[in-house]
Amino acid sequence: MAKLLDKQRYKCALASMQTVQAITRAIPILHSGPGCAQKLSDGTGSSGYFSPNIFPCTSINEKDVVFGGTKKLKSTIENALKVIDADLYVVLTGCIPEIVGDDSGEIVSQFEDAEKPVVYANTAGFKGNNYKGHEQVVDAIIEQYLPRVEGVEGTATQKIKGLVNIWADVPYQDLFWLGNFRELENLLRELGLTPNVIFGYGHGIKNIDLVPKAEFNLLISPWVGLKNVQKLEKKFGTPYLHYPVLPIGATETSKFLRAVAEFTKVPSEKVEAVITEHEKYFYYIIERYADLFLENRVINKQFSVVADAQYALAATKFLVNDLGLFPAKQFVTDDTPKEYQEAIRGEFKKLNYGIEAEVDFNTDSYQIHEEIKKHDYHGYPLVLGSYFDKEITGELKGNFLNVSWPFQDRVVMDTSYVGYRGGIKLIEDIYSVAVQRFN
Repeated sequence: MAKLLDKQRYKCALASMQTVQAITRAIPILHSGPGCAQKLSDGTGSSGYFSPNIFPCTSINEKDVVFGGTKKLKSTIENALKVIDADLYVVLTGCIPEIVGDDSGEIVSQFEDAEKPVVYANTAGFKGNNYKGHEQVVDAIIEQYLPRVEGVEGTATQKIKGLVNIWADVPYQDLFWLGNFRELENLLRELGLTPNVIFGYGHGIKNIDLVPKAEFNLLISPWVGLKNVQKLEKKFGTPYLHYPVLPIGATETSKFLRAVAEFTKVPSEKVEAVITEHEKYFYYIIERYADLFLENRVINKQFSVVADAQYALAATKFLVNDLGLFPAKQFVTDDTPKEYQEAIRGEFKKLNYGIEAEVDFNTDSYQIHEEIKKHDYHGYPLVLGSYFDKEITGELKGNFLNVSWPFQDRVVMDTSYVGYRGGIKLIEDIYSVAVQRFN
């Protein structure tokens, strides 16, 4: 029997158009029905050089369902190449062409000799959500574009010493993606490494061209992107480090830097000097505001995070390890594939002081809210979640901070929660909510 979900926290795979949009001067070409781009785009921060309002789209209709939409796709690609000045064109297929059997790959192959590269990804909504769609877009670039880059010769590709590809957030699904990538770049530079990111400001085709030439791949994610870095290792011989926790705050960021340094053979004295300098400032801030934390301790004795695996895990580790709070049940809402769930559960058990957090992989907001309501938080609950969780937290007289999609009560431009400074920012945001209770 079909299951109805209340307020799911993700979109369909076609929303990976935002992954393409996050690559400077790359544009999606949608082979889908009309209106998909508008429905799947986020209203805040998605304008710019290419916005969803000008994404080329075949706008297929009933006639195309009967006779096929491949001719319309071919003409749409041809015209996009003529009128839109982009560096990379990515054809994304919606549900209808996948159902009727349009061979989009064959059409795209006809543009192999086009002046600008054209690749495609099957991103029908019924094949998965936008986390999987993100992987499909990256996979399309790996399979269809990278082998054509000058100097790329499979596993024999010459590597650039110290160059590290960074793979982490799913752009736009994570509102902090831009700031997070920038802070991860800064941290790696402090270790003497050269970071390479394909998403964000000034990052585009030139960064994509460097991907096979990197000495290492660094994946910072519980599961999204793991298949991509595994494929890069197989195809181009690039070893990868899978670090499953987005590092927030001093404890996790120091662990992260040591893991990266060990993997990339950065001298231990160098990484320890970097860590010492950052930790001094981080704990200076903690000491200055210790009275604030102690005064508010009785308010939020326990917390729950309702987010994708990335933020549920990262925020839980930060709140326990750095702030000394105690976890209630944590909720992972990104429809994590079952093959990854056990490893992620294991990470929730690796908290300081022998503390373990119970985690519920759940995509149904109604069930999540029922769990939150029946739990005794021994005071006012602290809930870090999506806008969907604001009302239930208010009913329980708790403190709420919007850290996961959808976002409707805050604007994020290039704020980051990553690293030492990101941890300080998250503390600011949490306790800015808490002190409002008294004012």
